[in-house]
Amino acid sequence: MSKKIIFMGTPLFAVPTLKSLYQNGYPISVVYTQPPQKSKRGQKINKSPIQGISETLNIDFRSPITLKDNQEEYKFLKELNADLAVVVAYGQIIPKEFLELTKKGFINIHGSLLPALRGAAPIQRAIMNLDEEIGISIMKIVEELDSGPVSNVYKFKLDRNSNAQEISEKLSLLAAEKILDNVDNILEDKAKFIEQDHSKATYAKKIDKKEGQIDWRTGASKIIGKINGLFPSPGAFFNFDGERYKILKAEIGNGVGEFGEIVSDNLEVACGNNQTIKILEIQRQGKNPQKISEFMLGSKIKKGSMIPNV
Repeated sequence: MSKKIIFMGTPLFAVPTLKSLYQNGYPISVVYTQPPQKSKRGQKINKSPIQGISETLNIDFRSPITLKDNQEEYKFLKELNADLAVVVAYGQIIPKEFLELTKKGFINIHGSLLPALRGAAPIQRAIMNLDEEIGISIMKIVEELDSGPVSNVYKFKLDRNSNAQEISEKLSLLAAEKILDNVDNILEDKAKFIEQDHSKATYAKKIDKKEGQIDWRTGASKIIGKINGLFPSPGAFFNFDGERYKILKAEIGNGVGEFGEIVSDNLEVACGNNQTIKILEIQRQGKNPQKISEFMLGSKIKKGSMIPNV
């Protein structure tokens, strides 16, 4: 009898892993993903990226609003009698009773070096924390969030010039490559899962939009970490003359000034530790992103202006 694999995921981050499993002949019996969401403006319905690729590949998918107390989905998975479930950023808590419905358990690909940065926003938090390394952990799902035993960790050096979108893409491709050997080992009972050191656990809480506001008393590296970590959404921003400006890209400068002072004609801003940042790309509220040379042509933010602090 052939093996049966359940895949659970929702965002673009999960797509390469599902494609990798499918294209390499792994038997995906069903895909679970979050239901389509209405857009903020208008009534457009947005399918999840995983629903989109499932339709393209003609894989059966299900999108329940919740699994909690969902007898229909419990019965469906029990009767499926699958061998393994692979979970990548599904976006729902999987109830304890569901975790017993496959022969080899549920495994999760988490975007951090566990036990560090358990939780919702590990990639953003690693960049904002100025961590030296980042990676993925392949772990068994247990009842407590991201605390299950880990079989493998794959990591690389975190480039300080890379933003969350770029790092996320790199991690998702790494996951797609590494999942194949891991699934083989699990199905063949060759995988070794090692308990995490729970005393070293840290948590990557969900990003709050308010965290994006820049405090110019902070050092340049931390500010750039915030800009990169919160790109593309919700973004790092400042307010000037009643308008919000999102900084899309910046680098450390070499000017001198008071906190929040514009010290050059190219939007170089003074910050903490006697440092500055040079803004390279910016987006004015309600406008398109602009390179700084274009932005400065019509901007009321000039050399000598002071950006108010938080």
